[in-house]
Amino acid sequence: MSEPNSKRRAALLVVLLTGQAMASMDTSIAAVAAPTIRADLAGPPALAQLVLAGYTLAFAVLVVTGARLGSRHGPGRVFLLGLAGFTVASLACGLAPGPGSLVLARVVQGATAALLVPQVLTLIQARFDGAARARAIGAYSMILALGVAAGQVVGGLLVTLDLGGLAWRAAFLVNVPVGVLLLALGRRVLAAAPDPRGREALDPPGVLLLCTAMLTLVVPLVLGRDLGWPGWSVPAVAAAGAVGLGLFLRYEDRLARRGGAPLLDVTVLRLPGVAVGLLAAATVMGCYAGFLFNLTLWLQDGLRMNALGAGLAFLPYAAGFALCGLGVPRLPGRWRDALPVAGPPVLAVVVLAVWALSRDGWPWPGAAALLLVGGAAHAAAFSPLVARLAAVVPVGAAAALSALVSTGTLLAAVLGVALLGGLHLSRSPVVAATATAALLLAGAGAAHRSRRAARLDHQPDDPRAAARPDHQPDDRRDGSRQERATSAR
Repeated sequence: MSEPNSKRRAALLVVLLTGQAMASMDTSIAAVAAPTIRADLAGPPALAQLVLAGYTLAFAVLVVTGARLGSRHGPGRVFLLGLAGFTVASLACGLAPGPGSLVLARVVQGATAALLVPQVLTLIQARFDGAARARAIGAYSMILALGVAAGQVVGGLLVTLDLGGLAWRAAFLVNVPVGVLLLALGRRVLAAAPDPRGREALDPPGVLLLCTAMLTLVVPLVLGRDLGWPGWSVPAVAAAGAVGLGLFLRYEDRLARRGGAPLLDVTVLRLPGVAVGLLAAATVMGCYAGFLFNLTLWLQDGLRMNALGAGLAFLPYAAGFALCGLGVPRLPGRWRDALPVAGPPVLAVVVLAVWALSRDGWPWPGAAALLLVGGAAHAAAFSPLVARLAAVVPVGAAAALSALVSTGTLLAAVLGVALLGGLHLSRSPVVAATATAALLLAGAGAAHRSRRAARLDHQPDDPRAAARPDHQPDDRRDGSRQERATSAR
């Protein structure tokens, strides 16, 4: 790789990952600022929930459609369009004169994030190869997982400092100069390589079916309790949404079998270990979101920390994740392969230990050490798993994998906060921590099944052929993967 090309790729990665970080951080930044927003705008009791939910719902509903638009019109073009929209929407949030305009701007911000985010992994798959791709995917995984924690720290800092008397508005306006710089740099680095366009139609029935299912699933989980829905209605409506997602996947599969152009290329789920690997990754992210939410509640409500103190308490976790995430690509392949199975049990022990030690106060040195280990275990469970899934999926199906990773982790985070947060509020922190640990162990089992499926697929079908000098298992296996991924079309 030439030096100019290497610098251009490094600049591209900075643009992509900074855009991803902005989108990932904006949920938790708004969560930290929510009490100040409600007091300043004198909005209704549900304002804080609507500010958070408007972003989450628009993001969740449209992210798969954003991936298809990237495939159709070029991921670079759609990334820049989403980044421009996100920057303008952030400005509208920061200047919002009242509750209604703020909620509307948050919905637009979530919709533009749904355009931006799916293109990140797609562009990494298309513009990087070999060891450079592995390192880029490791960095992508780190940003994807740590965005929420980083948002808490940044949001708490901005609200506490009250820069220029802006208070909560600074939490949104900070995106504007960053977005402008990224747009200027992004236009240069993305123009350096062709941005291919597809010819697939948008699949309007698929869009409608998916949007309906996602809204039905996410709305009760995000807003049901705060809007006073009966206790039985939340799981019932959410279950109907889950059924709707199943119908969407079935419809997409049938459309692909008839030779159509489905909104989501579900054939990637048939590749060895991909479906169960995505389940493992989503389980870890859901447990992380639930643990983060519950610990934040405990630090602020139970131990009376302010928003900044609660955010700073998570810095060791972020440091552990970053250190492990950066080190994973340098490990031998066998070790990397084992990390997604070993990481979740370690994180489970950390979750239980943190709750055991923090009943009567926050033991800063001991808790910091535990969270450092927990962050490293999280990185071990998540980053190499996403990298392995990206290596299994053909480059042409990168948009589908990106959409599945984005949607899966987002839904898992919503479910983690709703279910584990509900246990924390209705039962006790100990019950919630125990449930989190049990789910993490289940995630380790799913990661083991994904690893085993990939290993079995990699074995040659004919042992005698493998012994021949002219045998090329990798090439043949790549071809068989491509055939299985497209056999339904």
